[in-house]
Amino acid sequence: MKSILVASLVVTSIAAASAPQPAAPPVTRRLIIHADDLGMSHAVNRATFEALEHGWITSSSILVPCPWFPEVAAWARAHPDADLGIHLALNSEWTTFRWGPLAGRSAVPSLVDADGYMALDEDAVVAHATPEDAERELRAQVDFAKAHGVHLTHLDSHMGTLFHSQPLFDVYRRMGTTYGLPLLMERLGVRGGAESRWNTHDIEHALIDRLFEIEPGVPADQWEATYEKILAPLPAGTYQVIVHLGYDGDEMQGATADHPNWGSAWRQHDFDMVRSARFQQFLRDQHFTLTTWKEIAKGSGESNN
Repeated sequence: MKSILVASLVVTSIAAASAPQPAAPPVTRRLIIHADDLGMSHAVNRATFEALEHGWITSSSILVPCPWFPEVAAWARAHPDADLGIHLALNSEWTTFRWGPLAGRSAVPSLVDADGYMALDEDAVVAHATPEDAERELRAQVDFAKAHGVHLTHLDSHMGTLFHSQPLFDVYRRMGTTYGLPLLMERLGVRGGAESRWNTHDIEHALIDRLFEIEPGVPADQWEATYEKILAPLPAGTYQVIVHLGYDGDEMQGATADHPNWGSAWRQHDFDMVRSARFQQFLRDQHFTLTTWKEIAKGSGESNN
């Protein structure tokens, strides 16, 4: 009897070892695909609305002082569940397409350059903007969007300008507290994370592990492959890819004429990439879970409006 039992156990062990084993569960990698600069132009709006409606991207943020904001507000009222934030702006970077402060030039004089617009770059903002004027302008942008029926899920910083000095970063933090909205910060990296100059206790409140965007110098025929190379090795975590969408036509070419980086052709490349079957299949094959700011804020217990 004992020999029969031993033989049975051996056979059972061999059978168990040779049986197909269940596949390991895929690594949980949550991804927000986020389009900046909504409201900048009609070409940007068209591409971003299309991408949101088709699920090619999951989130976007709005440049409220720009001339095409009314089109965004109308779309947002018709799509109240869209994941939209404010792209808090203190500069106006295009030399042939400029905007001024929403609060009014006399209300925030330190934000206005010699031509009457917001400063062209981040360094000029850091050199001249007072925290009081910066906060007054940013509150005006959020209040204006809310008054026009835009349901907000988060706040972020246009060109990362609010991460360029401690006083501006403090304004950014207060904006999140004032409006009860999560802020784009990363646990790692330069935007509020461990690699930042301003790596205060705020790191523990960051909802994103790392954010990524394509850098200048990538050939058009390597666009999708470059994004895939960025995303494929990522471990478990929550990530955001920032894209800039638009249609490459007369409007965008005129607005970005002397600025090819993040310019008209760049935005067409990003738009073609997010809507491509190749990129969508890549995300499925890599088991990315697409998500939104609304969803990650809810999961973390962060409040939003």
